[in-house]
Order: sequence, then C-alpha cells, then structure tokens
Amino acid sequence: MIRWLTFFRWIARAEGISLLSFAITMPLKYQLLIFWPNQVVGMIHGLLFLLYIITLCWITFKFNWHFMDFCFALIASFLPFGTFVMERYYLRDEDH
Repeated sequence: MIRWLTFFRWIARAEGISLLSFAITMPLKYQLLIFWPNQVVGMIHGLLFLLYIITLCWITFKFNWHFMDFCFALIASFLPFGTFVMERYYLRDEDH
C-alpha cells in the first residue's frame, strides 16, 4: 500500500523545487533571450503542480482534512518556499 502522506511530501518538495527553479530560468529568458530552459521548467512545473493538486484532493478526502487544512496546503503551492514550509511543519507528525 502506498503511504499517501509520504508520497505527498515528495510531491510537495518536487513542486517547490520546480517553482524555485524559475528564479534561474526567468533571467535566462528575459535577459539572455534563451527560451528553452524556461519552457522545459514550465512543463515540468505544470505537471508537478497538477500532481500536487490531485494528491492534495485525495489526501483531503482520504484523511478527512478540514477545509482550512486544504486551503493552507493549496495556498502554500502558490508561494515560494510555501510547499517546503507546509511539508516540514504541517505534515511532520501526520504520518506517524
């Protein structure tokens, strides 16, 4: 059986890294006119974001999270370092 919260932690980390990687690819795109890294990172980030949202919905349903828990995790996905904070402090004791 999949340990869903562990899987969600890994997805949160990957989504956070993909969001932060735009800090590298955006200057490449707009200052050096190198477009392909931003396109690759954008595609990966989009897929990870969708996987994060789908997994969040599943976790909310499976573990009967409150609406505010869902909202906190959703808002964290839009903020730089948000998924890392959510994963570190919010999901720390949930799996044990």
